Amino acid sequence: MPHRTPRPVLGSPFHLLVLLCSFALCAYAGMRLLDGDPFLIALWFVGAALVHDLVLLPLYAVADRALVKGAGRRRSWVTYVRVPAALSGLLLLVWFPLISGRVSERYEGVAGQSAAGYPARWLIVTAVLFGGSAVVFAVRVRWGRAVGAGEG
Repeated sequence: MPHRTPRPVLGSPFHLLVLLCSFALCAYAGMRLLDGDPFLIALWFVGAALVHDLVLLPLYAVADRALVKGAGRRRSWVTYVRVPAALSGLLLLVWFPLISGRVSERYEGVAGQSAAGYPARWLIVTAVLFGGSAVVFAVRVRWGRAVGAGEG
């Protein structure tokens, strides 16, 4: 009989504690970000959940399905696109107000720094992520061929 690692039960005290801590952290961030207006904070959280579930999730699910279908038999390549795309998308989601320039005046007033350059920096980080993924892919393909050539 194969040895199985026990999985923690969903809803265990540890999971509940982590979930409560994350909600507390998000509530604190929302209070700081939205000047303590409880209605606006609740609206922001509900809106973020709805936008994610009804707009973003279907979009990246369709994009991922197209990527997998387009890869055909070479599905092992998909990870090398999926990971940098997910990280780039996460950075875009987190820093969208600054990347889009929608809050640059407010940001400059609060932080004392200019918000200029965020779109270029995000594009540079995205290029580095995809470039690094391409290098890792090339090294693994080359290493795989070298190992395969030495066995014959």
